[in-house]
Amino acid sequence: MKLLIFTLLTALPLPGAPSDSLVRINSTLQSYKASQPWEKNSPKKRRGLGTLLSGNRVLTTAAMAADAIYLELESADSSRRVPAKLSAIDYKTNLALLVPINGADFLKDLKPAEVSSPVKIGDDLEFYQLEDNGDSLSTSGTIRKMDLLSTFVSSGGYLSYQVKASMQTAGNSFTLPAYHNNKLAGVLTSYNSKDQICDVISADIISAFLKDAADGNYLGFPSLGAGFSTTEDEHFRAWLKLPREAGGIYINRVLPGGSGDSAGMKKGDVILTIDGNAINRQGYYQHEKYGTLYWPHLVGGSRVIGDEISIDILRDGKPLDLKITLKKAPDPLLPLHRYGNAPPYLIKGGLVFQELSRPYLLAFGKEWASRGPLNLLDVMANPSDYEKGRNRVVVLTRVVPTEATIGYDRISNQIIEKVNGKPVADLPSLAKALSSTTENGIHEIETDDTPYKLYLDQGLSDQVDTQFKARGLPSLSRLYEPKAK
Repeated sequence: MKLLIFTLLTALPLPGAPSDSLVRINSTLQSYKASQPWEKNSPKKRRGLGTLLSGNRVLTTAAMAADAIYLELESADSSRRVPAKLSAIDYKTNLALLVPINGADFLKDLKPAEVSSPVKIGDDLEFYQLEDNGDSLSTSGTIRKMDLLSTFVSSGGYLSYQVKASMQTAGNSFTLPAYHNNKLAGVLTSYNSKDQICDVISADIISAFLKDAADGNYLGFPSLGAGFSTTEDEHFRAWLKLPREAGGIYINRVLPGGSGDSAGMKKGDVILTIDGNAINRQGYYQHEKYGTLYWPHLVGGSRVIGDEISIDILRDGKPLDLKITLKKAPDPLLPLHRYGNAPPYLIKGGLVFQELSRPYLLAFGKEWASRGPLNLLDVMANPSDYEKGRNRVVVLTRVVPTEATIGYDRISNQIIEKVNGKPVADLPSLAKALSSTTENGIHEIETDDTPYKLYLDQGLSDQVDTQFKARGLPSLSRLYEPKAK
């Protein structure tokens, strides 16, 4: 294998050089507390780089803008600053577009970058940073591998480059543009200093993101709306009636309202090809330029919403061709993130209810997958078991000791099944049930764990709610109308 050589160069910017498109970005981020969603965490600051594009648009990562309460563009020499706002953001691809508020004169002195055509393994990339004095710092490396990576929120991953390079820390974070032949070829989304591995979102994904955002109505990348598993086990393959020479991936879940569901895809189908590309037993296919890639690139990475794809499947041992019009992924039962949205909650008499989400589970720490409550982890592992009759999974997350909750103060993280005998679909339906009047003045709340029933005195809980408001709690609820499935 060809020896990779990386060279570190420091030079003053030249006219028309990539460094002429660099803009500093300052952001102030403030997220909500997972356990107390009516409160926010302390603000934190983040500093990075962006790339000026045509139309005074600045490309950066979603990580620089997620939960931002203030965004700012700054000239390379730090002499001028201007507030900015989000124009478009995609948390799954980790990309964001910013635009200045009330204009930015210093942007006129810069040269907007052009996006590179797709690059290939073996091509060289130049990563650009800025020193505190505004001088540029570049580090070069060669693309070693292409893969689908998820660098911000959990997703199926999007086409990225893997580059090994020894990066130096300048006056910004590792939100760095990467250039090829003086054109923007990617954005560095993560850097492992130990292994010296850079993950770079590809020019392909950047171009698709910019094209979608051009009209000011960003839609996002499409999704098949299905879960899958491999078909490596020979006994499983025999049960599926798969020929020995065939590849294929098994569809173990079809999301209601998704692209696959709308086209008639069913649980138990085996995908053999997508647009003529054979999918192997592990879910990979051979891309003509990028080599071995994971199959989701054929759907979410190389197509746009509204495109039609052709999928050859095996159903009950019989071949079938499906024509699928691609749509955005339907809202999952468990939201993958809460960026850009305040988390909903409801407090009633000291009972604190929230909707289960991945951020809530992550709040249990780095080992959340083993330390989190087993019943909540089961929802994440087997969401289809909880979808019937639900838009979201409502959880009694904690109990504040009050006159209305005597005996319940040690209860936490129980899934709410019913209130007054009626299923709970989401927080709005729970709020409606708890605001209704019962014949005996008692609300009966059914959970998934001991005690299986809690009893809440309506009059007493109303008194407690009044006391909470008197103590300065800003609001006892934050609800939203769920999207129809």
